[in-house]
Amino acid sequence: MRLAELSRRSGVPTATIKYYLREGLVPPGHRVTATQAEYHDTHLRRLRLVRALVQVGRVPIASAREVLTALEDDSLDHNSRLGTAVWALPHGPEATGPDTSEEEARRTVDALLERLDWRGAREYGAESPAYRMLVTAVSTLTRLGYPCGVADLAPYARAGAQLAVADLDLIERYESPDEQLEAAVALTVLYEPVLLSLRRMSQAEESGRRYGQRAPGE
Repeated sequence: MRLAELSRRSGVPTATIKYYLREGLVPPGHRVTATQAEYHDTHLRRLRLVRALVQVGRVPIASAREVLTALEDDSLDHNSRLGTAVWALPHGPEATGPDTSEEEARRTVDALLERLDWRGAREYGAESPAYRMLVTAVSTLTRLGYPCGVADLAPYARAGAQLAVADLDLIERYESPDEQLEAAVALTVLYEPVLLSLRRMSQAEESGRRYGQRAPGE
C-alpha cells in the first residue's frame, strides 16, 4: 500500500506517519521511486502499536523507541514483551526521596505480596513502576493516618487479581502477538477510567444500601 492508504487504514495522519518514520518508530517502506515507497501489513501493525503507546498511552517518543527496540528482541518471551509495553506507560507520582513513611510503606507492600504469593511482583520489586507507585500511595496514606495495613490492602489486591483475568481474556481475543501488545497498552489505558467510574458508582450503590432512607416496614 502507499502512504495515503496506510494513513487511511491506520487512522493516523500522513504527517504523523512521516514523523514516526523519521524518529525510527516505524521501519521505512520499500522504495519504488525516488519519492514514493510501498508499505505492508507489518507497517500497519507497527503503526497501530506506536499509536497505542504514544497517542493513547502518552508514552514519550524516546521511551516508545526504547520499548519498540526491546519488543524486537527475539530473546524475550511473550510475557516479557507484554510487561515491557505496559511498564512503559505512565504510572503516576513516585516518592521524591526516602523517609520513614516510605520505608514503612515498603515493608507493608512486601508483606502484602508475600501473603498473596505474587512471586513475579516480589521478584521485580522496586524495578516495577507499579510497585513504586503502590509504595508511594501507601506512604501517603500512612502520613495522613488512614488505614493501609496488609489486611486493608488485601481486598483491593484480590479484586485486582480478578481484573487481571478479565484483562488477559480481552487481550487474547486478538490473534497475533503484535495485536496483543497493542491491545495490552490500549486497553490498560482506556479501561482505567472505566474502572474508576464503576468503582465510584458501586460506592454510591453500597452507600445507598447502608445509609439510604428505607421505606416503612423495611
